[in-house]
Amino acid sequence: MEAYLLGLASEEEEQEVQQMKVLYPEVSSALNELEIQIEQYCLDNAVPPPPGTWELIQARTTGKDIKKRDQNGQDRQRKAAPKPDKPDYLEVEVSDSFIRVHKLWRLAFLIVFILSKIFLVAGLYYYFKADSQQEEIERLKTVIQQQQTVR
Repeated sequence: MEAYLLGLASEEEEQEVQQMKVLYPEVSSALNELEIQIEQYCLDNAVPPPPGTWELIQARTTGKDIKKRDQNGQDRQRKAAPKPDKPDYLEVEVSDSFIRVHKLWRLAFLIVFILSKIFLVAGLYYYFKADSQQEEIERLKTVIQQQQTVR
């Protein structure tokens, strides 16, 4: 029933639910209650749009019916003022501070990050190894010089 209300049901499932609504009034009332619950859930968890969005939509619509629900859940229809020479779609400007990256780029960034850490550790290891070898060479030179002065 949820899939039917959300428009995710196949045509066969939609026909089956519509037949059940006609045959069984309980199904129809259950669908109405479920629709109210889903709508209430959506309203409770809704993220408000940026200020001025509704006015932008109204300004850009071209004589189409706009449905808006009032506080009682009743549909109100009003006709938007027709605007000549406007396209059939609405341009919505989004100004958010989030960077959107394709999934493959995220994977590439992750791989580069991990490889950079591996090379950093390897570089530090070889640096300290070379430093300790240099100290060992200096120690051996001093030992050789001491042995030559003793002779």
